[in-house]
Amino acid sequence: MRFAVPTQMLIVWLLAVPVVLGIALAAVTLARRRSAGRRLADDDLLPRIAPGASNARSRLRLTLVVLSIVFLGLAAGRPQIGTKLGVARRMGVDLLIALDVSDSMRAEDVRPNRIERAKRQALELIDLLKGDRVGVVVFSGEAFVQCPLTLDYGAATMLLSAATPGTLERPGTALGEAIRTSTEALSTEPDRAKVLIVMTDGEDHGSEPAREARAAADAGIRIYTIGFGSPSGEPIPIDPSEGSGYKRDRQGDVVMSRLDESTLMEVAEASGGRYFRASNTDRELAVIEEEISKMQQGELESRMMAYYEERFQVPLAVALAFLTAATFIPARVRTKGDEA
Repeated sequence: MRFAVPTQMLIVWLLAVPVVLGIALAAVTLARRRSAGRRLADDDLLPRIAPGASNARSRLRLTLVVLSIVFLGLAAGRPQIGTKLGVARRMGVDLLIALDVSDSMRAEDVRPNRIERAKRQALELIDLLKGDRVGVVVFSGEAFVQCPLTLDYGAATMLLSAATPGTLERPGTALGEAIRTSTEALSTEPDRAKVLIVMTDGEDHGSEPAREARAAADAGIRIYTIGFGSPSGEPIPIDPSEGSGYKRDRQGDVVMSRLDESTLMEVAEASGGRYFRASNTDRELAVIEEEISKMQQGELESRMMAYYEERFQVPLAVALAFLTAATFIPARVRTKGDEA
């Protein structure tokens, strides 16, 4: 036999504490009755005044109540005896996070900067998931599957946290390439929903993201886009390893990076998804998670498992029996005078 509740909790909170409280309550109750009787008369006269009173019966009733508390604690500990085999199935959707790691994500128009805010939101989104497979694609001028679809959220979190501007060698931003790579990486299983979350500032250098989004929609993929940055634009800090200052073009002018919301809206609408501008409250994550939870879920994993048989009914029945017995034990013994 085993208990589903941890042993320490069972002994301390479900057995020891209730028993001590029950014994203390019984002792206080008996002491009050004895004190009340002594105020009426001394120990020699009390049996004559109240011949039906029975301290033994009172003690028996209180004992039964304490025993019922013990067995209620055992029932709450969920005793388990015996096992049975069953199939455990894990249901969910396939979700891929495409994270922009281009140099423009160094811009600081959101705090601390675009890339760090995007990574934080991606990690929070993973925390909201309930059994779905998750993967990570990083992209700049090219796209790469950083983490294939997996149920290991720890691995996905670790690989996502390691992504930084400069992870990929090719400069620029190829949003269309990211969508195409993500489409290929997502599951082709027809019985479950497939979701792509794109986190970027929306800049693109001729990779036709809207066309790739329509191709993704044909593959059954819904795309949600989250934009980071400001439409007014922000200079791009250079890599700290290269010094300080801002990125400049060939003419020596400071390069300004702007949030391209129109492209992100077009991508989302082409696949039946939605566009969100990143907010300080992260409300968009809750909305996306809620919509994902309503999508068709398929079987992601199944395996045989041994389940323990619950036997809490036995101590629960014993506890109820003790309580019932205590209820039917009278506090006074019937005497001939009572019958007259």
